[in-house]
Amino acid sequence: MALSLCSLPKNIEMAISRQTKKSAVPAPPPVSGDPLACAGPQADDPQARVRRRTVALLQALAPDEGYNLTALPDVRLLRSNRPLKSVPVLYDPGIVIVCQGRKRGYFGGDTYLYDARHCLVVSVPVPFTMETDASEQEPLLAVYMHLDFKLAADLMLQIDQLGGVAAAEPKGMLSSPMSPRLSESVLRFLEAMSRPMEARILGPSLVREIYFQILTGDQGPSMRAALSMQGHFGKVTRALRRIHAAYPQDLDVEQLAREAGMSVPAFHVHFKAVTQTSPMQYLKSTRLHQARLLMVRNGLTAAAASAAVGYDSPSQFSREFKRVFGRSPVEEVKRMKAEFAVPPAFAASSYVSSH
Repeated sequence: MALSLCSLPKNIEMAISRQTKKSAVPAPPPVSGDPLACAGPQADDPQARVRRRTVALLQALAPDEGYNLTALPDVRLLRSNRPLKSVPVLYDPGIVIVCQGRKRGYFGGDTYLYDARHCLVVSVPVPFTMETDASEQEPLLAVYMHLDFKLAADLMLQIDQLGGVAAAEPKGMLSSPMSPRLSESVLRFLEAMSRPMEARILGPSLVREIYFQILTGDQGPSMRAALSMQGHFGKVTRALRRIHAAYPQDLDVEQLAREAGMSVPAFHVHFKAVTQTSPMQYLKSTRLHQARLLMVRNGLTAAAASAAVGYDSPSQFSREFKRVFGRSPVEEVKRMKAEFAVPPAFAASSYVSSH
């Protein structure tokens, strides 16, 4: 499916107005205690208005199923018109802000909800299983921001200097509540994205505003602790970078433990605490996700992709691929090309991801 560069037609405001009024984009049913729940069509809830406007903008900005490009290389807009069950993913570090629909990530023994009321923040690439609630009538619409470590570090330094320091446990993945201020920042960002000049001139500063809201929000201390790369978490992160830089090579646990500056037993313990898997299983997952992307993006055959990521045996690759993705390489590539727009890799990314 062709990708869509987000430059909107001249009648964008009319299109957005129609989307806002259409019954095909209903607000979710009211939930008791939910600040975004609307009591009825006459209710004048400011946050409900923010949400309706946000959804209308995303409907226009993300016309194609899959990832739609924007004027900013580190931001993509996602549309999914169908439910997805038990999908293995490996997210690049980033921020996922779902404005309509719902996703659930299953990581270790925990469930991470990201929907109109929770965003997902991934500070290190961890493999997990994902589900999506979506339909043609009410597609999942989301903003995906590739994590800009330099921008985050700059903001963290200023926050800490101004007394925003709070001790917290670092987490590789976290679900954080969408505060009203963060929701309004996202709306301002999407409004800028709908106007090409504003997108390029104001877009970066609005991305910075969104980062600030997340770094100072409920889960901000855990995110800042993870991004500071200190302690055992930081040592494991160094090993993860080694895996992503050298996955085709013959890596072993001893090499990775040396990279992390740990003994092998300690490395096993702390690696699993961060990733919920073993080092060798993580390496296998990284290779399989990269091979899938090489087949989808570059048109490689399964045999060529398996060799490119470090497999000696194409048959072993095919068996392990089907075990993870539930389909043969040929079937999975055909499905992805038919159902999902997969854009080029982020230019600044140091990590393998599933998209």
